[in-house]
Amino acid sequence: MITKKRKLANAKVDVNKTYSLKEASSLVKEINTTKFDSSVDLHIKLGVDPKKADQAIRGTVSLPHGTGKTKKVLVLCTADKEEAAKGAGADYVGLDEFIAKIEGGWTDIDVIIATPSVMPKIGRLGKVLGPRNLMPNPKTGTVTNDVAGAVKEVKGGKIAFKVDKVGIIHASIGRVSFSIEKIAENSQELINAIVRLKPPTSKGTYLKGVSMASTMSPGIIIDTKSVQN
Repeated sequence: MITKKRKLANAKVDVNKTYSLKEASSLVKEINTTKFDSSVDLHIKLGVDPKKADQAIRGTVSLPHGTGKTKKVLVLCTADKEEAAKGAGADYVGLDEFIAKIEGGWTDIDVIIATPSVMPKIGRLGKVLGPRNLMPNPKTGTVTNDVAGAVKEVKGGKIAFKVDKVGIIHASIGRVSFSIEKIAENSQELINAIVRLKPPTSKGTYLKGVSMASTMSPGIIIDTKSVQN
C-alpha cells in the first residue's frame, strides 16, 4: 500500500520530464517523506559491457561536501603503521585479531584500508569481503603504505564506485539536509569522475541515463546533456 505522503511525493515528480541537476537537487529535498536525514543517491546507467575488463568501470572520487555520513574505517597493517592510522582517525587498527573477527562474520565497517605487505594474509577473506565491496583494492586507493593519508581521504568524503553487472553505478552523494548547491556539486563531481573514465572501446552513448532519489522517494530523471561539460 502506498502511503499518503508517498502519493503526494509521486505527484510532484513528472515521470515524462527530464530535470536539470539543480532542479533535481531541489526536488529531492521537497519530496523526501522520511523523518530521518535520508541519503541522496545517484543511479547512473552507462553504455558499457561490464563483462569486458576494460569496460568494468570503477574508481574513487572526493566529494567536495563529503557524504554526510561518518564512515567506520578499519586499517589492517603491521605494528609500525598502527600509530599513524590511529592518529589519522581510523576506528579500528590491527591485523590478526581483525582477520579472525572477519572470518567469524564481523563486517560492521564501511571501508577497509590495508598495506601491501599484509595483502597475502587478507586474500582468504575474499568470500566475506568481496560481496560486500569491502575488499581493499589498489585501484580505489585502499591498498597503500600511506595509511594515514588514505584514512583522512575516506573520512573527508572520498567514495568508491563501480559499475554493476547491468551497467549501472549506484552511489550515495549526500543527505537531504544538504543545501541544493551541495547536492548538485557533489553529484556533478561524481558524474565528472565517471565521464573521465570512459573507455576507448565503449561505442555509442556512454552516459545513457542519470536519476536521483532519496531513501524511499521516487526517482527523478536528470537530463544527461545538462551534466556533461
